Amino acid sequence: MSEQKRQNAEVDVDLMVAEVESGARSAAGFAGKFILGLAFVWSLFQLYIASNIPFILTETFGVNVVFNNQEAREIHLAFALALAMLAYPLFKTSPRSRVPVYDWALAIIGAASCLYLLYFKNDIADRAGLPTTADLVFSTLGMLSLGIAVFRALGLPLVIVASVFVFYVFFGHLSVMPDAIQWKGASFGKAMWHFWMQTEGVFGVALGVSASMIFLFVLFGSLLEKAGAGNYFIKLAFALLGHLRGGPAKAAVVASALSGLYSGSSIANVVTTGTFTIPLMKRTGFKAEKAGAVEVASSTNGQLTPPVMGAAAFLISEFTGVAYPVLIKHALLPALISYIALVYIVHLEALKLGLKGLQKPPATMTLARKLSGVLLGFLLMAVLASAVYYGLGWVKVVFPDMTFATASLLFLLAYLVLLIVAARHPDLEMDDPNAPMDVLPRAWDVAVTGFYYLLPIVILIWCILIERLSPTLSAYWATVAMILIVLTQRPLKTFFRKGGNLAADFSNGWRDFIDGMIAGARNMIAIGVATGAAGVIVGTVSLTGAHQVVGEFVEYLSGGNLMAMLFLVALMSLILGMGLPTTANYIVVSSLMAPVIVSVGAQSGLIVPLVAVHLFVFYFGILADDTPPVGLAAFAAAAISRGDPIKTGIQGFTYDIRTALLPFLFIFNTELLLIDVGPVKAVFIFIVAVIAMMLFAAATQGYFFAKSRIWESVGLLLIAFTLFRPGFWLDYVQPPFDERPGTEIAALAEKEPDGATLRVVLRGPDYKDTDKIDNLTILLPLGDKADGVSRLEKIGVVVNEDNGKALLDEPFPGKWLDLKTNGQFDYYADTPVEVEKVEIEAARISKEIFYIPALLLLGLIVFLQRRRTTVPAF
Repeated sequence: MSEQKRQNAEVDVDLMVAEVESGARSAAGFAGKFILGLAFVWSLFQLYIASNIPFILTETFGVNVVFNNQEAREIHLAFALALAMLAYPLFKTSPRSRVPVYDWALAIIGAASCLYLLYFKNDIADRAGLPTTADLVFSTLGMLSLGIAVFRALGLPLVIVASVFVFYVFFGHLSVMPDAIQWKGASFGKAMWHFWMQTEGVFGVALGVSASMIFLFVLFGSLLEKAGAGNYFIKLAFALLGHLRGGPAKAAVVASALSGLYSGSSIANVVTTGTFTIPLMKRTGFKAEKAGAVEVASSTNGQLTPPVMGAAAFLISEFTGVAYPVLIKHALLPALISYIALVYIVHLEALKLGLKGLQKPPATMTLARKLSGVLLGFLLMAVLASAVYYGLGWVKVVFPDMTFATASLLFLLAYLVLLIVAARHPDLEMDDPNAPMDVLPRAWDVAVTGFYYLLPIVILIWCILIERLSPTLSAYWATVAMILIVLTQRPLKTFFRKGGNLAADFSNGWRDFIDGMIAGARNMIAIGVATGAAGVIVGTVSLTGAHQVVGEFVEYLSGGNLMAMLFLVALMSLILGMGLPTTANYIVVSSLMAPVIVSVGAQSGLIVPLVAVHLFVFYFGILADDTPPVGLAAFAAAAISRGDPIKTGIQGFTYDIRTALLPFLFIFNTELLLIDVGPVKAVFIFIVAVIAMMLFAAATQGYFFAKSRIWESVGLLLIAFTLFRPGFWLDYVQPPFDERPGTEIAALAEKEPDGATLRVVLRGPDYKDTDKIDNLTILLPLGDKADGVSRLEKIGVVVNEDNGKALLDEPFPGKWLDLKTNGQFDYYADTPVEVEKVEIEAARISKEIFYIPALLLLGLIVFLQRRRTTVPAF
C-alpha cells in the first residue's frame, strides 16, 4: 500500500479521536505551536515529578525543586485548564483554525486560579478556613473555569451533574426541597474554601491520582500507539483469528482487548481499532449495526480489563484501600470470562448468518515442521520466562542492590535480540480498511515484527507484581522503556538491515517521540478536568452527607428488598455514567452508589468486600458508554459503520448483557473475584465460570448447537446460574449459618482464633426516627486471642445481659464499633439497642454437588440440539 493511503488512514483516525478525546481545534501559526509546546511541556513535567531527578537536583544545588502531592495537583490542573481552553472550541461555531482572544484570556484565568494556590500556599495554610476576598475571587474564577473546561472537553452531562451538587450545597436548606434531602446549607465562603482552597474538593484524591498515576499510564499508551503497537495488535489479531467463522469480528474483540491494556477510553478504543475492524466485519457479512455493536461491546469491556481499567484501577485502589496488585487479581477473572463470552457470541452470530472466515495463507511447511516449530517456540519461551523469573529472583535475594541494573541490562539485551529478529522482516504497513483482503498474512510473520512492543508491558507488570514498586514508579519505568523504543527502533532496524538513511530514521524516531508526548498530554485534558469536576461531587458528599440521603431514597424505593436495591443501584449507575469519561464515571457512581450497597446491604444481612461493591457500580457505570440514548461509544462506532447509532447502542447492550450479569454474580459469589481462593481452586473457578458464561451467551442469543427452543434457552439460563452460584440452591437445603442468641457473644468470641471475625446482627431504634427499628449485620474483628469480654471491649462492644437480651452500650467515640455504625442507632431511646443474634458459619455439604443435575440437564440439551444441527457448531 502506498504511503499516501497510509497517511490518509492515519488522518481519518486522528480526526475522529480528536473530536472526542484530544480537542477538535487545529490552530495554525503561533497558537498551534504554543498548544503543542504546552502539551509537550506538560508531559515532561509529569515525567519529571515521577522520577528521582527533583531529589537529585535538590541535593546537588541546595535549591528545593521537589513538588509535593498537593503542588503537583495544582500544576496538573493548571495545564489541563489552559489546554482545554485552547484545544477545545467553546461552541460548535467557534473557529477551529485559530484561538480567539477570549480563549487566551480564559486559559490565563484558569491557570492563574490554580497557580494562586501554589504561590500563596504558606499564607493559605496560616489562615485555614478564613478566606480573604482574594481567596474567594480566585476560588470563584477557578470553579467557573473548571465548569467551562468540562463543557468544552466533555459536553453538558458532567457540567449538569456537578451543577446539581453545587446547587444542593448552597440551596439544600430551602423549603422547596423535600424534607428527606434537606440540610442546613453552606455559606459562600465555606463552600468555596471546601471546594477550591483545600484537598476535600477539586484538588482531592481523584485529581491526585490523575496527576500521579493516570497521566503516566495514558502517556505510556500514547507512546505505544505512536510506536506502531496499535496497528501491530490489530494485524496480529486478524492473522490469528481471521480465518475462523466471523473471523474479523473475533479479531476485533481481541484487538480491542489488547488496546484495552493501555487505552484510557472506550471511545478512543472504538475509533482506533474500529476504523479497521468495522469495515472488514461488514465485508464478511455483518450488518452495519451489528459490526458497530461488536466493536462497542469489546471496546467498553476494554475499560474493565486490567492493568489500566480505563485509568480507573488506580482510583479504585485508592478509594477501597486495596493494594493495586491485589485489585488486578480481583478484576482479572471477570474481564477474561466476559471477553471469552463475547468471542463466543460473535461465533454464534456468524453461525446464524452462515458466515465464513477469510482465506488462510497457503501452507509452506509440513505438519512435522509445524509441530516441531511450535514445540521449539514453547520451549524457548519457557526457558526465557524461567530465566527471567528465577534469574532475577535469585539476584534479588543475593544482590538486592543490583536487581534494577541487572533487569535493565536484560531488557536492553532482549530488546536488541527481538529487534534483530524483527529487522529481518518488512515493517507492517497501515492498511486501508476498505481495500480488499483476499488472503490473511501468516501469524508468525506478523508476530515476529513486534515482539519488542511487549517488553515495556512486561516491565510494567514486573515492577508492580515482582518488584512491588508503586503504580506511579512502575508506569514511569515502563514509559522510559517505551521512550527508548520509540527513539531507537527505526534507526536500529536500518542499521541491522545494513541499508537506508540513518539520519532520516533518527529524525522520524524523534518526531514519533514528540508526537507521542503531545498526544499523551492532549488525551489527558479531558481526564484532568473530569477528575477535577468529580472532586466537586466528592466534596459535596463529604460536606453534606448526600450519600446517606441517596441511601435512604434507594432503601425507600426498594422496600428493603435486597435484589430490588441492587437493580436500582445498577440503573442509577447506568444513568449517572452516561456521557462521562471512565475516571469521572467511576468517581461519581462510587461516591453516591457504593455506600448505598454497603449500608442497605448490611441491613439485609449482605456483607460484601468493599472492592466487590466498587467493581459492581464501576461495571454499570462503564456500560453507559453503549447504552442509548447517550452511549458515546455507540455513536463513534455508528459514524464508522454508517449505521444507526441508537440501533448500534441497543445491539451493543444486548451483547453486553453478559457483562451486566457479572456484578450481580460476584456480589453474591466473591470467589469470582478470586477473594480467599488458592491457585488450584482459581483454575477450577475460571473453567466453570467460562462454561457458565458461554451457556448464558448461548441462551441470550437463542442459538447453541442449533436454534434453541424456548425451554432450551430457559434451561441454559438455569444451568448457567447454577454453575455461577450453586450456593443459592444449597441455602434452601441447609441454612448458611447456625444462629446463637446474642447473650452468648462473649463466650463465642473467646473460642475464636487470632485474627478471626464474628458475624453479629444488631437491632435497635434508628437515630433519625426512633419509631423505626433497624437491623444491621456486621463482622466484628476480634484481634488477638484473649478472653471474650476483653476482645469485644477493645473494639467498643460492651454488652450487658438483661432479661435474656444482650443490651449494647453506646460505644466510645473513635472505637471501631462507633466508626462502623456511624451513628445509625439511638442508644437513649425507649427501645434499647441489642445484639439480636450471633451467626456462626454452618457445616454443610459442598455446594458444587448442584453441578451434577445442572450438567445432566446440559447433556440432555446438547443431545437434542445435536440431532437438529445443520452447521457444525465449532
